[in-house]
Amino acid sequence: MLDFNQLYTVFGGGLLQLAQPLPIIHLLTDSRKLSQPAGTLFFAIRGRYNDGHKYLHQLYLQGVRQFVVEQGDAAELRQRYPEANLLQVPDSLAALQQLAAWHRSRFQIPVVGITGSNGKTIVKEWLAQLLSPDELTVKSPRSYNSQLGVPLSVWQMDQNHTFAIFEAGISQPGEMEKLQRVIQPTLGIFTNIGSAHDEGFASHQQKVAEKLQLFKGVDLLFYCADHTLVHEAVQAEGIKSFTWSRTQAADVTISGTSTVGHKTIIVFKWQGRKERLAIPFTDEASVENALHCVAFLLYRNLPLSEIQDRLDRLHPVAMRLEMKEAINSCYLIDDTYNNDLAGLAIALDLLMNQPQRGRHTVILSDLLESGLPEEKLYRQVAELVQARGVERLIAIGEKVSRYSSLFSVPTEFYTSTADFLAQFQPAQFRNELILVKGARVFEFEKIVQAFQQKVHGTVLEVNLDALVHNLNYYRSKLAPDVRLMVMVKAFAYGSGSFEVANLLQFHRVDYLAVAYADEGVMLRENGITLPIMVMNPSPDSFAKLRQYTLEPEIYSAEQLEAFVSSLEKGAPSKIHLKLDTGMHRLGFTAEDFDALFILLQQHPQVQVVSAFSHLAGADEAVHNDFSQQQISQFRGMAAEVEARLGYSVIKHILNSAGIVRFPEHQLDMVRLGIGIYGVEATGTAQEALRPVSTLKTTVSQVKQIKQGETVGYSRKGMAASDTTIATIAIGYADGYDRRFSNGVGHVLIHGQRCPLIGNVCMDMCMVDVTGLPVKAGDEAIVFGPRLTLVELAKSIGTIPYELLTNVSSRVKRIFYAE
Repeated sequence: MLDFNQLYTVFGGGLLQLAQPLPIIHLLTDSRKLSQPAGTLFFAIRGRYNDGHKYLHQLYLQGVRQFVVEQGDAAELRQRYPEANLLQVPDSLAALQQLAAWHRSRFQIPVVGITGSNGKTIVKEWLAQLLSPDELTVKSPRSYNSQLGVPLSVWQMDQNHTFAIFEAGISQPGEMEKLQRVIQPTLGIFTNIGSAHDEGFASHQQKVAEKLQLFKGVDLLFYCADHTLVHEAVQAEGIKSFTWSRTQAADVTISGTSTVGHKTIIVFKWQGRKERLAIPFTDEASVENALHCVAFLLYRNLPLSEIQDRLDRLHPVAMRLEMKEAINSCYLIDDTYNNDLAGLAIALDLLMNQPQRGRHTVILSDLLESGLPEEKLYRQVAELVQARGVERLIAIGEKVSRYSSLFSVPTEFYTSTADFLAQFQPAQFRNELILVKGARVFEFEKIVQAFQQKVHGTVLEVNLDALVHNLNYYRSKLAPDVRLMVMVKAFAYGSGSFEVANLLQFHRVDYLAVAYADEGVMLRENGITLPIMVMNPSPDSFAKLRQYTLEPEIYSAEQLEAFVSSLEKGAPSKIHLKLDTGMHRLGFTAEDFDALFILLQQHPQVQVVSAFSHLAGADEAVHNDFSQQQISQFRGMAAEVEARLGYSVIKHILNSAGIVRFPEHQLDMVRLGIGIYGVEATGTAQEALRPVSTLKTTVSQVKQIKQGETVGYSRKGMAASDTTIATIAIGYADGYDRRFSNGVGHVLIHGQRCPLIGNVCMDMCMVDVTGLPVKAGDEAIVFGPRLTLVELAKSIGTIPYELLTNVSSRVKRIFYAE
């Protein structure tokens, strides 16, 4: 085991302090994911959006005693952290990669490196599953394929493993060379080449060449020779390869494919013989991913019957963790596709990031194929569960049940999923956030079904990763000391206030803003501790503001009088002053200042936290002069506010559009609204954002109508010819606007745009699906990445805000992370 005082032999650097000899067991790069301080080494990495050095003190207080840093005065660091081991390096990320490369070099087992534009994670997961009868495999957790994720993946290797599979992804030249030194693969798989991350490369040829850097020195590279750019580059490099192809001679030559039910039959030539296998998928991407794995198994000389048996047990890989509403005000985190230590840690991180949902419960199956001795494995599981603050554990499986004595949290043990379901009592679960984490063979999807509420056919999926991406995009435009307030009013623009606010708290925004006190109260009651500004407080809510430490926006002398009169004598209170610079909606004008400051002088217990104003036309260049006039006026008014108060306040005027168009006027804080939800209000940088919400529904029925027949209320829809229509389960009661009626609106079914026919009804509407193989139960996309809010809003003459906030609360929200 490596000690801290040996680190400099691995990657050099300057030893600032060696307070005590400590082993290095866990690597940490995100202060929010600390689980076991003892044995943890923290790398303070300066990234594009954050700086790990800001969290040294917090981690020290939490018990971490080993740090790799890039900056800081040595004497000051020693004084502040007297018990810490401190090593200073030029680049903490490079040091992390060097440490992982050193760790990798200690093992002589086969290591597969996987890269390509698509399919890396699927191929990795399937290959690990297919090899499981023969090998104890360590693999990248989920899609840990970045400059940061790869070294953390490789650090998992230990003496129990017989095989390793790591994926590597890059977005610009020079990155793969670094990952190759970490993974040091002995075998390789190149899945394909496509458009992902095109913006980082001059051409596809350059991208292929960069990705091939992973395979320097491999014994063998597996790939499909039909990808011409890949094939030509591999041949030019002289890399020894094992190929499969549909169009040319290869080690495995596919001569035919056919679909039978839910399987694809492949006929191929292998070692001079004609063979046949059935792949349990029919979509092209899954078939290609499976063929990479088949080629690998053929190379290992597995009998065809054994390969078929293993293929039959393949299952789709869930690429995301979903949070779903469930019975008795519970929420589920659905992660039922596999169960290993790394995946459990990631799922527990998501659980830990949701403090607002009452008790934290985990339903966990046996962990399979870990490569660890059972007692050591379940001791680590017990430590992980306890460190993550789990309050209730339900353990299912004969193996975990044998080690019940290791678990200190309240735990119930069941021998099987059927045993748990037979004793399941819904009343015993209330106001809980429940992680359901099980190996596939335990069929935990049955547990999810037992917990879930009856789901209305229409759901709004909220992509938390996209929300974080958008947050980081706007953060990247801010000066270092500018604070960030995020608007979560109107149910977080329809996306779900609790869940979004909690994610923002986890990512350390400075302020939240809501429209009404009740919204702030709900956030407080669900664990949100960030400062919250209430934009429309009313006198009957002032008591709630004090009770829940909410900070009101004050926009008139009359309102301020009512507020201060509600205060207990001498009770301190924080307020935000709204200044009117031309929006002419709410706010103080300069003429109101005398009355305002007389009141504030009479009530010194009232502290003005911020002064702000709102730009009326920041999203359109035609209003630039007016916006600049507003900003200039605000600067003058804010200066007068501070002069009269005798102290500084936070000053903010830029909204989402203003952040993009007027970066020189960020002042002390900016307010991020619709931008974080994936709509760039100016229209100039929409491609930089990711859509956060996808509204989906299902087809209820398909029927044929004759030419001249009518559809829907008032007979507004008339068939111009014989037509196939599908009724979908969404209507204006779900927030789907009636203006989409009669061909104005479209939905996506099977990837095709299908126009509405007839009027939108309260709970359903009809679409023309003529020529498409649509059946009841099929999915229909109402809006999402390929049918955007911006486009839909334009088609009915409104704005994306309206469509997003109109989505009814009866529509279930599903929150997911990739």
